[in-house]
Amino acid sequence: MFLVIMSSMLWMIGCSPFVDNNQIEEISPVIWWSITEGAKGKLRISTLVPPIYSEPKKMLTQEVDLLKEGGKDFNLSYYREVKSGQLRMVFIEQELAKKGITSLMNTLFTDLDISQRLYIVIVNGSFDDYIKNQIKTQDIPGYFLYRLLKHYESKKQGDMTIVNLHQFMKRYYSPYSDPVAPIFKVDKELFIYEGTAFFKNDKLQTNINKRNEQIFQLIDNNHHLKVLTIPELSITMGNVTSKTKMKLNLDNSTLSLNVELKGRIEEYRGKEDIDNLDQLAVIHQQIKSLFEKQTTELLKKMQKSEVDPLEIGTLTLGPFSKPMSEDEWSTLWANVKFNVTYELHIQPLTNVRK
Repeated sequence: MFLVIMSSMLWMIGCSPFVDNNQIEEISPVIWWSITEGAKGKLRISTLVPPIYSEPKKMLTQEVDLLKEGGKDFNLSYYREVKSGQLRMVFIEQELAKKGITSLMNTLFTDLDISQRLYIVIVNGSFDDYIKNQIKTQDIPGYFLYRLLKHYESKKQGDMTIVNLHQFMKRYYSPYSDPVAPIFKVDKELFIYEGTAFFKNDKLQTNINKRNEQIFQLIDNNHHLKVLTIPELSITMGNVTSKTKMKLNLDNSTLSLNVELKGRIEEYRGKEDIDNLDQLAVIHQQIKSLFEKQTTELLKKMQKSEVDPLEIGTLTLGPFSKPMSEDEWSTLWANVKFNVTYELHIQPLTNVRK
């Protein structure tokens, strides 16, 4: 009864205990760092100040030997202290990521002031040029990018891979999985999502295009796709959810991957009569065959690149078996065969007739 009364009082005075928009991440200034490769092995680090104040924006850039040296030099170049605890996003140049980012990630990971919810983003192009151009039209471009990443993270939409520092390092230290990160194509005018970057340990191995990106999001559980386009079949599907089951056979030589997919056809511009039940069944079979083919191709691409972003290696663990070493799993993974099946539960665009 006491709890009921207290809840009623809180409701009456407008102080709901369920308000979730007062997190530190939401009300503190959003600081980002752009990290690229400098001359002679140095790091080139940039940021924008002030992050939210109504003052002219200024790009600060330092070329340093050490990451924390850059943070220190920012404070010597600006009259307000740029606190690392306000760091929300790190944009890492693609070419630098290919050479390895262990030292960067460990420095950020062991800094107690930096939140492990720090977003990790790979950029293909000059992020600094993009920001310099955006300053002319937007007051706080860094904040808008932060809101973009946070939106897709909270909604668990499979339109975009979102990774924070904790998730990246957890995969990095696991012998049975490899880190991933979103990669954006950036130039002076545009900041466009390109796909998912796959890492082997701390080095960027490869990234996938938009077609493979949709498949990756489908078989990577806990995501949904608002829109899934299939241009090969002139079909658009909406509100797509999937449930993936993976199993290795007894000798770990074959991976069976089954995807149960649910969704609704929202657009069709093909030649079949989608109002006809028999022809709709043909379309279902076409989708099924195409997805099975594309998923198998994606798995082979991961295998060829020697990456395991789906954490398939964890399937080798058992209560009565000795865990494999990282090298043992890598050798085994290189020779695994694939058996991919899809189960479709798709609603038609309209009511169908026989």
